[in-house]
Amino acid sequence: PRPGAAAVEPEEKQRGGPVAIPGGPRLAGKDGGGVPGLLGRLGRLEDSRQRAAELFRWLLAPVAPGEFLRRHWEREPLLLRRGDPGYYAGLFSTADFDAALRGGEVHFGTHLDVTSYAEGVRETHNPSGRALPAVVWDFYQNGCSLRLLCPQAFSPTVWHFLSILQEQFGSMVGANTYLTPPGTQGFAPHYDDIEAFVLQLEGKKHWRVYSPRTDAEALPQFSSANLTQAELGEPVLETVLESGDLLYFPRGFIHQGDCLPDAHSLHITVSSYQRNSWGDLLEKLLPAALQMALEEDVEYRRGLPMDYLGYMGVANSDAVNTQRTAFIKKVQSLIKKLIDYAPIDAAVDQRAKSFLHDCLPPVLTQSEKAQSIYGFPARWQDGGPCNVDILITKDTEIRLLCHGIIRLCNEEGGVMLYYTTENSRVYHKEELKFFELDPEYTDSIEFLLSSYPNHVSVDNLPCETLDEKISLATLLFEKGILTTKKPLVQV
Repeated sequence: PRPGAAAVEPEEKQRGGPVAIPGGPRLAGKDGGGVPGLLGRLGRLEDSRQRAAELFRWLLAPVAPGEFLRRHWEREPLLLRRGDPGYYAGLFSTADFDAALRGGEVHFGTHLDVTSYAEGVRETHNPSGRALPAVVWDFYQNGCSLRLLCPQAFSPTVWHFLSILQEQFGSMVGANTYLTPPGTQGFAPHYDDIEAFVLQLEGKKHWRVYSPRTDAEALPQFSSANLTQAELGEPVLETVLESGDLLYFPRGFIHQGDCLPDAHSLHITVSSYQRNSWGDLLEKLLPAALQMALEEDVEYRRGLPMDYLGYMGVANSDAVNTQRTAFIKKVQSLIKKLIDYAPIDAAVDQRAKSFLHDCLPPVLTQSEKAQSIYGFPARWQDGGPCNVDILITKDTEIRLLCHGIIRLCNEEGGVMLYYTTENSRVYHKEELKFFELDPEYTDSIEFLLSSYPNHVSVDNLPCETLDEKISLATLLFEKGILTTKKPLVQV
């Protein structure tokens, strides 16, 4: 790495052993069953926030999350050389890629891109329709790269991995996988609008990373067009990633990867923080503040001076007179007063609502399934339905399924509860799920959030009557939002 980037040696060399949850199950180790085993052990943690924090810690090991956030996040790349080819074992593989193609649900353009980059020209070669294995592997054999745009839709493990991690970021966490033949490059140099974590799964790949060329390209809102080599300077980092390694670079850092002649490459890019800046929050907040100011303050409704067109505008920008000075001061004062009308919490809730729509649905542990609607034993048996009634009493102990699956929003139409449990593994395939909640139930929702991950009895919900307590708990249970301490029906 050149100045402006950092490389870290394998964890065993620095600390002499794998990462472990203090007082809890080990997160890493050669006998741990790979990533599926890791995710299983995380499932023993009661708090979904702790699961997310520990998975983030494992992703960055041996660098501590606090150090990463201070030194690298949105600032500079980080290279982790682990010297452990099996670190990501079981997350995703070429065999999983092939199985997805054979499943018949992968379509060119929607789920899979076929690309090439040669002599400075980037091309996409997508046919229409289903991505049949014979066609896809023929492209690969002829030097094309394959980008699977939505691996979580085809891999339960990737889905599980991302669904835990999204609660750490409070922003959508997505992924693409890239399979590149030996001696080829699939994409032109470019920068992205996401924070990127490149996990090398198989083979190896040569990477070059360049700093943003101007201040305007630092932490950009949008990705760049394809760039040429002539537009780039010297890389701040040049390396060959091998299986088990990780490369992080912030949005705005130009990057390109190509395969060496002797090995293919399979990597997964985990991404987050797309359109999740202060500016994006203000895009929601300022129009709402202005609307409120117009409704409540007559100063915003007073007419503009009749002659302002004569002394304002670009043609008059070099003029110095009292009218221009007064006009500018008036605009500045109105903008400053907008702060008093800014519905900051409501704007944050609107962003949270969008995040819940972006979210993957939670992956349930066996106990969560058994103690929620998803494992409820209702069925047809002996000529009729049985185990249908959801019998919640005042003594039933309940809690939220996960902390990050709901958001309470006070909107013009009423109090709405948004939730993620019915989302799709494909981005925005389903509409945002919500239902209107009686305002008197808001205290109970807040009580459940503050009590998590502890169970509370239905009788402790701050509703006026026992019927209301049971009614609310039943509704939330049926929506998959609640889990009980014990299965409601013993089978």
